[in-house]
Amino acid sequence: MVVRSYELLSVERTGHVATITLNRPEKLNALNPPLVAEFHAALDEIASEEDIRVVIVTGAGRGFCSGADVNRQLESLQGTADPAPEGPGITALAPHLQRIPQPVIAAINGVSAGAGFGVALASDIRIASEAARFSCIFAARQGAAMEMALTGSIYDAQWALEKGLVNKVVPADRLLDAAMELAQTIASNPPICVRSIKQLVHEHDGDIENVLHLESAANASAYCSEDRLEAVKSFLEKREPVYKGR
Repeated sequence: MVVRSYELLSVERTGHVATITLNRPEKLNALNPPLVAEFHAALDEIASEEDIRVVIVTGAGRGFCSGADVNRQLESLQGTADPAPEGPGITALAPHLQRIPQPVIAAINGVSAGAGFGVALASDIRIASEAARFSCIFAARQGAAMEMALTGSIYDAQWALEKGLVNKVVPADRLLDAAMELAQTIASNPPICVRSIKQLVHEHDGDIENVLHLESAANASAYCSEDRLEAVKSFLEKREPVYKGR
């Protein structure tokens, strides 16, 4: 496997977990076109890796992601911006995060605003440090997000937890450890089932018949897998299962 190198983010693999760290700390990891292009490329790279079962997304420095780069927006308005790289843009990040087969955990270490808030919401699970702050400048159907959009206020991690926007709040120095512990717990489960669960959650259209059809298809695939045999054998042998994603 050829591992690509990146300039504005890093990808670290630990066992079955890949950690993407946005790396423009001086800009609170604001999304400019080169970073967006690398983010898409990293997601595509990881999506193709059968050995990676969970993805963590976080930010370097004090910010998780402060949204679109305002300086770049000004340059675009003034007609002085460099041409953006070809390929999907900033608005395609959220669906891309939901489209990759692996569950995504957002480890929100600081400011999460605008499109950065969208990246957090598009992740499957969100863990926030006590230093995390949230703000959005666009409307969403969820009541809490609508309040954020209409007021323009900045909200702390505890508020986000109370509103159900994040799953857990931990001390700042425990954030990545907590995210990795959760990722490893998920990664220890049968990979075929984990990927099927994510697909079922994100790809159904609200039609219960369609949901049941997708569930049946996912169950059929899992039923004939080596991992199902391993689950049965390990239960009978009273030992921890070792899943291979086959």
